[in-house]
Amino acid sequence: MQFDTSITDEKTLYKLLTGLIIPRPIGWVSTIDNQGNNNLAPFSYFNMVSSDPPCVMFSTRRDNNANKDTLNNVLQNEEFVVNLVTFDVVDQMNTTSATVAPDVDEFQLANLTPIESVSVKPKRVKESLVHFECEKIHHYFIDNSSGGGACVIIGKIKFIHIDDAIISENNHINLEKYKPVARLAGSNYGMLGEIFSIKRV
Repeated sequence: MQFDTSITDEKTLYKLLTGLIIPRPIGWVSTIDNQGNNNLAPFSYFNMVSSDPPCVMFSTRRDNNANKDTLNNVLQNEEFVVNLVTFDVVDQMNTTSATVAPDVDEFQLANLTPIESVSVKPKRVKESLVHFECEKIHHYFIDNSSGGGACVIIGKIKFIHIDDAIISENNHINLEKYKPVARLAGSNYGMLGEIFSIKRV
């Protein structure tokens, strides 16, 4: 089958793209607003974009032409933390995907523990095994959409936290202990299956 994206409805495009571009890592992004309210939400439009300098990106949809709280907070304060999602916290991650008022603390909603960051104001999720403290260096609105488009955020990683249980002395990550979770389509998620190696040419 073929799809001309200029005439395909957004619902179909979303279904196709999220079903085909898999697996996707989940960026569990914590932010803080100007009143000091914590916010925490998962984003599967997320990945690393550079190691020199170390940078990650995430993209947030603007449904009904409205910004999500995460985007408003990042645009106001230019800081965020990416907490990575593992099997042990996947249910709590799902709880934080709920649409709630800006002053609702998703840490409390999901029974998670906020802990101080070293270099940014937003809190980290204690129960997560990996945290990236980030400062926003770029953002770009993708518009020309009937529903509101999206906004891409690129953040420079200022500080990396890794639980000692998943990292070795030579900085290799123990995947069996890490147990990262990936986003698939619909209500489906995945974990690492069979791992194989191919020598680079």
